[in-house]
Amino acid sequence: MSRIALIGNFLPRLCGIATFTTHVFEALRAEHPRTAVDVYAMVDPGRRYAFPSTVTATIDQEDRASYRAAASSIEASGARIIWVQHEYGIFGGPAGDYLLDLLDDVSAPVALTLHTVLEAPNADQRRVLERLIARASLLIVMAERARATLQHVYGAPLAKIALIEHGVPDRDYVEPSAARHRFGMDDRKTILTFGLLSPDKGIETMIRAMPHILERCPEAQYHIVGATHPHLIAHEGERYRESLQALARELGVEAHLRWENRFLDEDELLDRISAADVYVTPYLNPQQITSGTLSYAAALGKPVVATPYVHATELLAHGRGLLVDFDDSAAMADAVGDLLVDDGLRAALAARVYAHGRTMSWARLANRAMARFDTLAQARPAPGSAGARAVQFWPEPVAMESCA
Repeated sequence: MSRIALIGNFLPRLCGIATFTTHVFEALRAEHPRTAVDVYAMVDPGRRYAFPSTVTATIDQEDRASYRAAASSIEASGARIIWVQHEYGIFGGPAGDYLLDLLDDVSAPVALTLHTVLEAPNADQRRVLERLIARASLLIVMAERARATLQHVYGAPLAKIALIEHGVPDRDYVEPSAARHRFGMDDRKTILTFGLLSPDKGIETMIRAMPHILERCPEAQYHIVGATHPHLIAHEGERYRESLQALARELGVEAHLRWENRFLDEDELLDRISAADVYVTPYLNPQQITSGTLSYAAALGKPVVATPYVHATELLAHGRGLLVDFDDSAAMADAVGDLLVDDGLRAALAARVYAHGRTMSWARLANRAMARFDTLAQARPAPGSAGARAVQFWPEPVAMESCA
């Protein structure tokens, strides 16, 4: 595997896909130093980013010529695999169909990491994903539900699909009280939510749960870490965050909420997670198949209370966390309160989820993907050789790996 073309958002763009792609790049470079990785970073309309020198080129989201230029660069580079981080909304055209312009103009096998797989797509979303499935040699998903949806809704061949869980940093477990002492924080029982703030995160559910939680654990504080989503800022400024703060004042819990309205670098973020006793994801979208924030919390051994969206249902199975119904503040209060007052229950959940987190490191993700890529590359003639474009790029059927 001499060269990979990696397409997706990239830091310093502030979003989950950018963080994911950047970690993938770093893991590939660390684990496979002999493989060149060319990064093609997406740029959304009206924005400019100070990308590092490791970014080979940028692709302007709404400029079709930019996709064709990237295709020419990839083809000339001799890339053996094109690895796309796919999410609706980061590629231009109806349901992101400008990406097809690029993929139709390159000859290398394509691997797609699908960060969203919709069970009820609209016409454009179905058309584009079916085209992508037909073009791709490998479809990487992070949840069993996504694999089943690809098969049953889109007709994707099982042999094309690999389940590789979301990557996470590999960090030692630290007792929350010790972490709070180390970082100069108040040593109070701490509940944490982190990530870009937007209405689909369900923060209202947790704020409404706080009065009952405080009846059981008066010292508790709820730490909400993360900047408001840039797209929300562009449309309405901080109106959503201000509405949450008004709700906290109305309920009399304002003094127990701690807001950190900024995008933290990874070390700071991991410090905040380490200091939490309970992590909550009260998300409202039942179809969410990936959550990097949930994966990070699991990696650091946080007892988790979550709504039953797809990723939480799978990651927290086998007693690794607690699930409550969507938009159910009473159930959220009961579950979080139980954890805060029961040291034994918290310790048991922390041990289970931390053990599972050890199987999900970025290095393991990169190595699992690279093993698949090697199979694809071996089945393909070298660039420029006779028949390089004519070969069928599907891999041979193999047993699907599970990261459990």
